[in-house]
Amino acid sequence: MEKKASESVVVMTELVLPNDTNNFGNLMGGRLMYWMDIAAALAAMKHCSAPVVTASVDNISFESPIKIGNVVHIEAKVTRAFNSSMEVHMKVWGEDAIQQYRYKSNEAYYTFVSLDPNGKPRKVNGLIPETEEEKKLFEGALRRRQLRLVLGGKMKAEDADELRALFTKD
Repeated sequence: MEKKASESVVVMTELVLPNDTNNFGNLMGGRLMYWMDIAAALAAMKHCSAPVVTASVDNISFESPIKIGNVVHIEAKVTRAFNSSMEVHMKVWGEDAIQQYRYKSNEAYYTFVSLDPNGKPRKVNGLIPETEEEKKLFEGALRRRQLRLVLGGKMKAEDADELRALFTKD
């Protein structure tokens, strides 16, 4: 069975409180990553209708700090399903609700594995991208996956067909 990418969308909103911040009054990166992991897991679970575990987190770069008292918006969506794993893309914005403006904080990709009742990987539903952005993310997901596998030592660089130009000389 296949599902549309839009069926996996999760939007999570949090208020940045004093306990969430560092000495500079900025949201701690670890706290944001924790919230992102929850949002991404919910999106993956919506797609596969099963429990999931985090398999990998891609590089997370922080563009803009989110200040104490601001609101965090995390939008998570499955971009591609493989055999038992799914890639989830997240966009994160901060919002100053008093001054009425929103700003991009960061974006990232997380990978989740679907589990059967015995805690073993299980096959997931295919994914149907519909919008231009969903199609672009879907197409790039195979390259990102191969890069993750190569960097994680689970695939030899020469076997990464989608990345061959990066790792071999012609």
